[in-house]
Amino acid sequence: MERVELKTVGIVVKPDHEAAWRTACELSGWLSRRGITLAGEPYCPVEAIDLEAEERHNGRGALGAAADLIVVLGGDGTMISTARLIGDHEVLVLGVNYGSLGYLTDFRIEEMYSALESIFEGNYEIDRRVMLGVEHRRRDKMLAKGRVLNDVVINKAALARIIEIDVDLNGLFVNSFRADGLIVSTPTGSTAYNLSAGGPIIYPSMNAIVVTPICPFTLTNRPIVIPDDAVVELTLKNENEGVVLTFDGQIGYPMESGDRAVIRKSGTTFNLLQPPNRNYFDVLRNKLKWGR
Repeated sequence: MERVELKTVGIVVKPDHEAAWRTACELSGWLSRRGITLAGEPYCPVEAIDLEAEERHNGRGALGAAADLIVVLGGDGTMISTARLIGDHEVLVLGVNYGSLGYLTDFRIEEMYSALESIFEGNYEIDRRVMLGVEHRRRDKMLAKGRVLNDVVINKAALARIIEIDVDLNGLFVNSFRADGLIVSTPTGSTAYNLSAGGPIIYPSMNAIVVTPICPFTLTNRPIVIPDDAVVELTLKNENEGVVLTFDGQIGYPMESGDRAVIRKSGTTFNLLQPPNRNYFDVLRNKLKWGR
């Protein structure tokens, strides 16, 4: 991604967060005084049960088409929503932490204005995060498609029976997992649901994804790390009400027996701006409280 002059900035704000909204108003004025064009009003991600509802609210990739840089005031959930809002556009994203964990929102509020000054002068590093494209298919029909920054998950409702999922890799059968569900995670998502399900932490720049069963019936069914250019196909085998296919834990679709989730590496990356001298292991020690 070539460095370009940053002329237009979009702002995405964590919903119902008063301090973040105050900062958005202050930031809007700060940018205007420096001759930076705002890409419309600050966006607020909405909770939606499907991708089509979200796109009707925000427009397909409208923010990504309008902005050179997006400032996200929120936590990791807001960053994940932003990854969908930008569509296929290669936009720079700066995350300012107004959440609780903040694996993706690297900058503190105290650093925001000095970081922006440096960025507008062309001094920045880009951390390109892999995203996955997902298709939900039922027989020959595609019911939904989308893109995820963290993970694709098939899991069961609270009262559903154990589910069986066939996994194929590049057309080759891998295994039939009997479990509470299955996670296909990017390196970015490896510290999310994957980690709590016993999967490994993957360094963000690794060209890999991980397939992790959730509470497997057979204890020898362990997480599998595979190349990120592989095509992964998950097929729900048994009839079981309450099984849901979720994109990044924010968009969900009910599944029936025989439904498939086809997952492949997206051609679009999520381009995070990094603080200078950032150390990913500092982040892990801080967020996971290693050694405490």
